[in-house]
Amino acid sequence: MIKTGDALPSIPVKLVGAEGSTDVTSDAVLGTGTVVLFTVPGAFTPTCHVNHLPGFVANQSKLRALGVDRIVCAAVNDHHVMKAWAEASGALDQIDFLADGNGALADALGLSKDFSAAGMGKRFIRAAMVIRNGTVEIVAPEEGPGVNASGAPAIIMALEAANTPSTL
Repeated sequence: MIKTGDALPSIPVKLVGAEGSTDVTSDAVLGTGTVVLFTVPGAFTPTCHVNHLPGFVANQSKLRALGVDRIVCAAVNDHHVMKAWAEASGALDQIDFLADGNGALADALGLSKDFSAAGMGKRFIRAAMVIRNGTVEIVAPEEGPGVNASGAPAIIMALEAANTPSTL
């Protein structure tokens, strides 16, 4: 699994936006400025759709106030599904979406899991990261079900802690 201090890999993905999708590399999207990347097992899946994505949409202004330049959601789904999800959730103009259709980025980050028993194949695990200029500063994978360590409130708390000068 990717860890603090690691550089991002350069993996082909599709960046989904209002005008369609663009072929890019992960480092081109995630490697400049301060980026919060959160990964989900799938677009439209219950926890992802109801709990994970909405938290980042609702808290985007707080994240930006803490210096986040870009908020990105990635899933092992094709770009058509990711665009439909972005539109249906009202997040298309607020959050960037990465379609990792074959799971290559999930594998490269060490954040993939085989969900074949549930009929879903290989997917991202639920996680979040803070990346500054291409280097991972925070990695927050979920250890169990639900949205806790990788949710927007936890990432906001981690950013606030990182931005608070030490009083030692």
